[in-house]
Parts: sequence; structure tokens; C-alpha cells
Amino acid sequence: MRRHVPAVGALMCLAACSGSTPGGESESSTSSGGATVSSGGASSGGASSSSSGGAGASSSSSSSGGGSSTSRASSSSAAAASSSSGAAGSTASSSTSGGGDTEVRFVAMGDTGTGSDGQYAIAAQVKQKCDAEGCDFVILLGDNIYDSGVQDVQDPQWQEKFELPYQDINLPFYAVLGNHDYGGNGAGYEWSLGPVEVEYTQHSDKWNMPATHYTWAEGHVGFIALDTNSIMWANTNHGDQTEWIGPALAQLNTTWRIALGHHPYLSNGPHGNAGSYDGVPFVPVANGANVKEFFDEHICGAVDVYLCGHDHSRQWLQPAAGCALELVVSGAGAKTTEIEGDNPVHYQSDQKGFLYVVIQGNQFKGQFINEDGSVGFERTFTRQ
Repeated sequence: MRRHVPAVGALMCLAACSGSTPGGESESSTSSGGATVSSGGASSGGASSSSSGGAGASSSSSSSGGGSSTSRASSSSAAAASSSSGAAGSTASSSTSGGGDTEVRFVAMGDTGTGSDGQYAIAAQVKQKCDAEGCDFVILLGDNIYDSGVQDVQDPQWQEKFELPYQDINLPFYAVLGNHDYGGNGAGYEWSLGPVEVEYTQHSDKWNMPATHYTWAEGHVGFIALDTNSIMWANTNHGDQTEWIGPALAQLNTTWRIALGHHPYLSNGPHGNAGSYDGVPFVPVANGANVKEFFDEHICGAVDVYLCGHDHSRQWLQPAAGCALELVVSGAGAKTTEIEGDNPVHYQSDQKGFLYVVIQGNQFKGQFINEDGSVGFERTFTRQ
């Protein structure tokens, strides 16, 4: 397994109160943008950072088993941190920069926390992929513990739905919160539960969630971990992300910026697009209008890639009008739901699997790995 190089000093918490593949598909493109890092919310410690973004890309792709091929045009390893206490928790900020030749490899998948055979099966393929090609860490895209989160750090579900399924993967796991993590059988209104997953960072050798929303940097790649469930509800119990995101992005000084969250901006799964989630555009909160507004104002054009879950499928969507970033849904880490929407895509699949990413210099390569370990789709694009 590839040696993990931890971003010691580059993990940041900022309180919100302050090619081609055998048998597969490949795609290449070019985009411009910047990278930033920052964090906030109820936290266990941390820092933050930012830079300007936006992207333009030319690309090509290929897939196996019903994928599509497309060609299109579209528009630091360490950081010094300072921290202070705030009403919603500790705040910190830092600046990171990365060299163009730095390589970062990771897995991203969501909706995993079931303890099911499906979760174990995908975990085995993650281990196989990381052993064969190398990984620095794994990202969990929310709904980490079904059906209603965990009550405390001693909850036996930590073992059943996280530690045991991933016991053979000796890597850090960075997680964001989903609606099920906030309880209510997925309604997501038990606001005391999110910080329990933050606290668990101090009790696990591999779990990392330094705040309900946070950032960290790995080499030349900055990650912005959003709490989209709180955004959806316009809840500020753990900090106001609308106030946090601007300074967070402004302090990020990495080549790449990748936003992480649970809820999609666009999706062809049952939950659908932000602003009309679950086919109820007329129902406040539930329709995801707050998520759409947040992305339109703060994320679209400001980061390079957005990775999410919520719908239990794998989709690489084409950018929406007015939202120039790569949109990837990877929510099939344990179970699946159907594909039913009609947003234009580079690829989509309703089978279990995960996203494997290699970022080398200005090139981003993503592969959707199937449950049997094969590559279902590959897309490569390059920042300018």
C-alpha cells in the first residue's frame, strides 16, 4: 500500500462563527482555477485557507458496461496555523502551497455506514485498489452511520459500521456529515449528533473529522469539507457557513480546490437536483433551495471539483449552465438506488463502487471502480 504522507499542520479547522483504461472509458480535459482550504463548525481543533478558482476544460472519456464517451470544452504539504476560540468552537487559519509535480491519490465514496455485505465488498475492493496503485487517504461523503447517526463515541455502531468494515485499510479516513448522521432517520434535525462524529476523531486511529465543516491540504490539493445538511436547513448551530466560506476560500493557496459534501448540486438519482430535491420544489428546506443558493453564490466557479453522495449511484455529470466545475456523485459505497434523471452526463451507473482519484501536477484522473474491481469509467482533465 502506498505510504501515506499526512498533511501534518495542513489539517485545518475554522469555526463558522468567525488516458484510457482496458475495457473502460477515458476522458481528458483542461481547466483553469485555483485552490483554497478552510474549515469551520463545531470542531476538535484546526485551521483554514483560500484562492481564486474557475475552470475551463477540454476532455474525452470511455467506459465499460454501458458507459459513454464524450469530448467537450468548458469553460502544500504543510502549513503554519494560528488559532483562537470562538462561540461555535475553535477557529484557525493557515496558508498552504503545493508544487506542480506533487501527486495525491485517494478514494471517495459515500453512503457507506450500513455494516452490510455491500459495505464489506466495496471495502475489499478499496483495499485491493490502494494496495495495487497507492492511496494517501479515503474520503467518506456522508451518511457515515445509518440510519440515525451515533449517540456518543462509545456507540457500538462505530465498530459495526466503520471500524470493522475498514479494518484492513490502513489509511486515514476524512469524513463529511450527511442527513442520516444528523439523526431523525434521515430527516437530519438532531443537531447534537453531528459533533459526536467530530469528537470521535479523538478516539479512532483512522477517523478524521476535525469540525462539522473544515478544510485540509494534501500536497498541492486543498479540500473544503462542507456540512450540506446544515446548509439545507439554514442551521447555524455549528457556525454560519455562508460567513465562513468566503474567508476560507480566500486563505486557500493550493493549486487545486476540491469541495466535498453530502448533498448533490445535480444528480440523476431519486433525490435529484438541488432546488427540487425529491420532486418537491415547492416544499421549503426539503427542496434543497438553500443548497442551490449556497453553491450558486459560493462554490460554482470557485472550486475545481465537487464530490458528493446522497444518491446511491455513481455519476460524472456535465457542468450546469453557470456552474463551471466538475460534478461527481459517488454514493454507492454500500448500496444502490436507481438512475432516473436526465441531466447530461459523462457517465453514470446504478451499481456499487467508488471513485479513485490521482492528481499529479495539473492533471486530475478519476476512475469509477466497480464492485468486481474493474474500471467502469475513466476521465482525465488538466488545469491551465
